[in-house]
Amino acid sequence: MATNKVPPLTYKVIAECSASKARAGLMTVRHSEVNTPVFMPVGTQGTMKGVLPDQLIDLNCQILLSNTYHLGMRPGIDILKKAGGLHKFMSWPRAILTDSGGFQMVSLLQLAEITEEGVNFRSPFDNSECMLTPEHSIEIQNAIGADIMMQLDDVVKTTITGPRVEEAMHRTIRWVDRCIKAHARDDDQSLFPIVQGGLDPELRKKCVSGLMERQVRGYAVGGLSGGESKDEFWRTVHTCTDLLPKDKPRYLMGVGFAADLVVCVALGIDMFDCVFPTRTARFGCALVMEGQLNLKNKKYALDLRPIDEDCECSTCKLYTRSYLHHIATIESVSCSLLSVHNIAFQLRLMRTMRKAIEQDQFPAFVKDFMSKHFVDEPVPKWIREALTAVNIQLPNSTEDTAEKKHKRASESQ
Repeated sequence: MATNKVPPLTYKVIAECSASKARAGLMTVRHSEVNTPVFMPVGTQGTMKGVLPDQLIDLNCQILLSNTYHLGMRPGIDILKKAGGLHKFMSWPRAILTDSGGFQMVSLLQLAEITEEGVNFRSPFDNSECMLTPEHSIEIQNAIGADIMMQLDDVVKTTITGPRVEEAMHRTIRWVDRCIKAHARDDDQSLFPIVQGGLDPELRKKCVSGLMERQVRGYAVGGLSGGESKDEFWRTVHTCTDLLPKDKPRYLMGVGFAADLVVCVALGIDMFDCVFPTRTARFGCALVMEGQLNLKNKKYALDLRPIDEDCECSTCKLYTRSYLHHIATIESVSCSLLSVHNIAFQLRLMRTMRKAIEQDQFPAFVKDFMSKHFVDEPVPKWIREALTAVNIQLPNSTEDTAEKKHKRASESQ
């Protein structure tokens, strides 16, 4: 059978920051080109809550994420195959990345039993049992047709210590071999292994070393954002990006707070995903450079400004904070309007970082971002230390706070 000789994923570093590990790249997959660093909105069930595919295209979203476990439960493999894959089923023409279902080992642990064979789940829908093995995870992802697939990994909470962490790391490496063997569509879809090892740098190093022996087109860093301290978080990311190949994309799973995105781009990460932008929209919160606006707050009742005067999303063009205040969490359309803005905010942040890297102005961007994002408080110590590790020095906290107070006083006069 004839095969497409062009690899289903290529990655090229376009520019690198001369100080930090930040880089801008171009990742090309079957369905679209993806500029990195990139944030991937999460459409777990093949849909973004309150946001249509056409709206995502208007925002120039190049890639989104869906979940293997949930799609395997419903609609299931048979429907996905008959529909010709998830792209056609959800009417999305651009790239898709699928999580393997491994994260549900943590989030649905009370419904799961983990063995060497795989993960035995009890369905939260009808209480039926389902064995998710590495092979079955790949079978579902082949049916989904995602451009990038994740291996099934053995996930443990970051707060767990002891032999279970090392067991999960070694099992993850064994399972990637089973995933590679089961992968039936290597001409169309790329499989990423996942670096595990908890918060132990030596286990992370062992895992990276083991995974790099396999022929893959990119890597994911998993097992973080699960309750560990921010100090442990950034040091683990730093350890992994120091070791992973420079010519392949690096995906940090489940990270989406703006400050975390900026720090982790500085640490050398290319791809991110998180439910945060759409989830916080459902609670009436809008993302802005300073953090979040809780539009349920009474102070926005008469505020006829847009959420963000610099934002060009349809929500900011057409609606005011006052309007959104009156419908937030009450009318379902508020979720849609705020989700559009929040996704636009994340995507614009990534575009701004790409441009700064390409112009070799990334450290200046980081300093400006941090001064605006932490308006009424010093930049956290962990951020300062993480950035210092990659040669970006922020003003000391005393000078930083004094400068912000002086600036606010000048603006109020």
